[in-house]
Amino acid sequence: MAPVAVVADTCHYLPRDLVERLGIGTVSLHVKLPDGTLRRESDFIDYGEYYSILGSTSELPTTSQPSVGDFLSVWEPLLEEGREIVSVHISGMLSGTVETAQMAKQELGDRGQRVEVVDSRSGAGGEALVVLGAVAAAQSGKNAKDCADHANATRERMRMWFAVDTLEYFLKGGRIGRANAWVGTALKIKPILTIEEEITPVERVRTSARAFAKMVDYLKSLAEDGQDGWLVQHIRNPDQAEALAEEGRAIFGNEPLCISEVGPVMGTYSGPGLLGVGGAPRDMLQAD
Repeated sequence: MAPVAVVADTCHYLPRDLVERLGIGTVSLHVKLPDGTLRRESDFIDYGEYYSILGSTSELPTTSQPSVGDFLSVWEPLLEEGREIVSVHISGMLSGTVETAQMAKQELGDRGQRVEVVDSRSGAGGEALVVLGAVAAAQSGKNAKDCADHANATRERMRMWFAVDTLEYFLKGGRIGRANAWVGTALKIKPILTIEEEITPVERVRTSARAFAKMVDYLKSLAEDGQDGWLVQHIRNPDQAEALAEEGRAIFGNEPLCISEVGPVMGTYSGPGLLGVGGAPRDMLQAD
């Protein structure tokens, strides 16, 4: 067991078995369904259930960050074991999760000095790569401060793109960010976006085939730049995700870190059809 525990919210969407194997603690965000039911994102075992709800309602579900109590319920048992904690979270420009984590740290008093809170300045696959950077540092025996520094360094090297079918969900949910400039043509394009603290436009294409080709080109650019620790994410798009991963295997000559599905909190704003790829230097994601 690494002396430093890594905790993250649910918005990285790493596969559950990988999270369990790496010992990553989880603080869940929440989703409020149109019928008023409030559920933790971590309680959705099959995301298909959620996306069928999302596709059948005119009223967009709402999402909310964890409470201070949610953080403390995960952190305190780790502190009682004598461990330090690095807690990595979705961009503060997209959610109040990081702010709440800082409040929880203050609530701990002197014990809060053993907790480092990291704003990934990203979400989904981008956040996942930052989390994996923190895990690699913890497995190398670094202290919490050095683990946080390594996570932030991973963020500086990390790159992530994702293509969506429409900006409609981002617009409805108020998470449009700098992609607002494309709203006038939102129904006529296949947007390619990134998260640079907020949703940021990269390129507009007209067809899904062209979006896929752009994502393959992006994988090539990741390989050229040394971001050889790569992953693929999707929403209700497993065949395209596997096809993209097959392209990645040929480009990198290695397996992806994971192929996983983005869940309800971020999926509420991007909608079904998302296809994402990202990477960071693999040696930053492995223990020394």
